Amino acid sequence: MSLPTFARNAIADYKSTAAIAPSSRQLANAMVKPLRGRHLRVVIEFGPGTGVITRELLKVLPDDCVLLAFEISPRFVDYLRKTVCDERLQVVQAGAETASAELSRRGINRVDATISSLGMSMMDMVLVESIFHALLPRLGRDGIFVQFQYVHRTRVAAGRVKYFNLETFLERYFESVRSDCVWLNLPPAHVITCRGAKTRARPSAV
Repeated sequence: MSLPTFARNAIADYKSTAAIAPSSRQLANAMVKPLRGRHLRVVIEFGPGTGVITRELLKVLPDDCVLLAFEISPRFVDYLRKTVCDERLQVVQAGAETASAELSRRGINRVDATISSLGMSMMDMVLVESIFHALLPRLGRDGIFVQFQYVHRTRVAAGRVKYFNLETFLERYFESVRSDCVWLNLPPAHVITCRGAKTRARPSAV
């Protein structure tokens, strides 16, 4: 059961967990839906947590696909390595900002898809931008990026709560940005699917 593991980590470090409960099965299904039926060789997952979405990913990925899951929580990393037994999954104990360097170390130049559960509304935007600037050349125009955002669409900046529409932010990086709402999750969430990575992003207005 992943809930106790998730709860312990959320209490210890809510900012990095950025959630009050694991993703629902409905949200996990919506996150991996854009990948179904595609021949994928390399997929990245940012912030797998206890692996709810990871397990759904492995159900749809080809047998020869590599899934690199970047997770900063030692507790979650240990849990994933003990409970998800699949040779395609390689758990990397590091932040998303290290993905490009890790791919280079492994001799991987291209990523077919990236699934992200990062709590971007709670992250420093400079860090978020650095992640995208490194990721976009790896994805290319044919790659897919999927991210969710809770329906309240707020973020805390300089001690103040502000409205933050992640779709608008992602339009700086992708030609196509589409959102669908999953109500059966705590809290409900928008699943945002992005295609057509831009080589040059517009300046940040966040």
